[in-house]
Amino acid sequence: MLRDVTAVRYVTPLRSGGSVPGVVEADDLGTYVVKFTGSAQGRKALVAEVIVGELARALGLRFPELVLVHFDPAIAADEPHQEVRDLHAASGGLNLGMDYLSGARDFTPDLARHFPVDPVEAGRIVWLDALTVNVDRTVHSSNLLVWPTLGTVPPRLWLIDHGAALVFHHRWDGADPEKVYDFRHHALGHYGPDVRAADAELAPKVTEELLRAVVAEVPDAWLTDFPTPDLAREAYVAYLHARVRASARWLPTDFPTREELAAENAIKAARTEASRPKWLKRVPDLHGEPAAEQDWSVHLG
Repeated sequence: MLRDVTAVRYVTPLRSGGSVPGVVEADDLGTYVVKFTGSAQGRKALVAEVIVGELARALGLRFPELVLVHFDPAIAADEPHQEVRDLHAASGGLNLGMDYLSGARDFTPDLARHFPVDPVEAGRIVWLDALTVNVDRTVHSSNLLVWPTLGTVPPRLWLIDHGAALVFHHRWDGADPEKVYDFRHHALGHYGPDVRAADAELAPKVTEELLRAVVAEVPDAWLTDFPTPDLAREAYVAYLHARVRASARWLPTDFPTREELAAENAIKAARTEASRPKWLKRVPDLHGEPAAEQDWSVHLG
């Protein structure tokens, strides 16, 4: 079961994502990245974090420990930004924390060019994302960390940030466990992910018993779509179990190479530039000098 801890010191907000999580120290001497119940993404993002994260761990993928964090907004009273203080005020009580991997680096495209990823490991990660409909692990936002980055232990990939997964729970009446999603631009797509081997290995492990154990970790207060939390848990189990049994239908196998991705991005950039109004492409010099050949879109977005 997820451990309960109490936040005793607020360290800093993290503004890299829309939910503005915060780094806190807890009474177990651990440091955690806390995702707050009062964020714009709401409690469903935390439900997805728990289910996908604990399923990843059960399948042998690297994922930081999750804890339930009791948070008192008073410990962050010195936070200077009003919008962050408002977030804290709306999040008193139980929140979700992830073990803070000190010194970890984001798995960016630049880093990816020099970091070897085994096709088998890539296949497992892509398979999990396809099962849980996590379409938010792309070449532009990998939601992967490389850690550790110092010492004698080789650096490894760690999965983080699954709040955008389980998209079906935003509209239960249209949930189709056989639906195919586009994973061509997955962050690990150009490593030749062996998703067929991953399917053969992992699909038999995702049993109803495992899914029930994983979903049981979600606090009752975060499960509000059904008359009771138990009915909500059964809905998650039923959908994910049906989806894993239909893996032959949704298994992603078409991944472009780096060169193909670069060509696609160049075409998209050219189309975007062609669709810009002329006044964004070239702004005349307002001081009477001849207009310079200048791309003002860099400055005006």
